[in-house]
Amino acid sequence: MCLGIALASSEIPNELFARHALGHRVHERGGEPEVRFLYRDRHPRLPVWRDGRLQIARWGNAGRKSRFLPETGWTWQATIDQGYWKNLNPVMVDIPASLGLERGVWYRIRQGVRGLLVPDENRVAVVYMICEPSSHYYQIMTRSTRMPLLIEERI
Repeated sequence: MCLGIALASSEIPNELFARHALGHRVHERGGEPEVRFLYRDRHPRLPVWRDGRLQIARWGNAGRKSRFLPETGWTWQATIDQGYWKNLNPVMVDIPASLGLERGVWYRIRQGVRGLLVPDENRVAVVYMICEPSSHYYQIMTRSTRMPLLIEERI
């Protein structure tokens, strides 16, 4: 699982930065500003690439904002493969990320994470991070039995 991601602030267009008031998410790492998106935030959000456009979407269904979507921020790749989401008009998206966070450990992500975007009953876009069983290395590093489905990468 992945409880947060970080992305260089230069990767987010100023228009999105202002529209979603991302200033409180900016932190310095080695003198470089990064934007952190954490599931534990009051309003969890994730950046997603959809149809060649970067947008900010609600991350999962924390606090049961939707009565119809699962109350989580993740879904298994196997669940998608079994057709669980097919009636919700899902769209596969990429979640850009430079770093991931799990159990206090920040780790490098080269190209990003796969996500599933679905509309809630109010047609608001909700993204679920796709996960898979942990690799041996990831499990040792984070003590987690699941890890995010990384784009063209396996750690």
